Amino acid sequence: METIKDIMTDEIECCTLLDNIFEVAVKMKDLNVGAIPIVDNERIVGMITDRDIVIRCIAEKHPASSKVESIMSNQLITVTADTAVQEAAKLMAENQIRRLPVVENEKLIGMVSLGDFATHQLTDRQAGETLTEISQHNQELHH
Repeated sequence: METIKDIMTDEIECCTLLDNIFEVAVKMKDLNVGAIPIVDNERIVGMITDRDIVIRCIAEKHPASSKVESIMSNQLITVTADTAVQEAAKLMAENQIRRLPVVENEKLIGMVSLGDFATHQLTDRQAGETLTEISQHNQELHH
């Protein structure tokens, strides 16, 4: 059985609760990523996506100097390195998310994204199905 540790990215750039939204946005730009985990002493406490910055910061007229806590998502769905790839894909589809933090004793040890499924040849079909489910659900929400 294939597990998340087989496909996850283990070199993760993070921000902390001491950072502000501007610093998160700059890190996203520099790394060309759309999500940054927020950690407190290596323990994951939240996640900020580029969409969070647009919806919860800019559209609500918060200054870019605001603390990350004001816009981060803190109700996270996580997996462990031993989680089956199929189970992770199911969690992503059910919860309409494209990225899952990988944790061990609440410590962030990696990240798995929809792209990780897509680039792993044994799970191409599954990644396509997961993306279809996420996209269909998002379209239903916006109609």
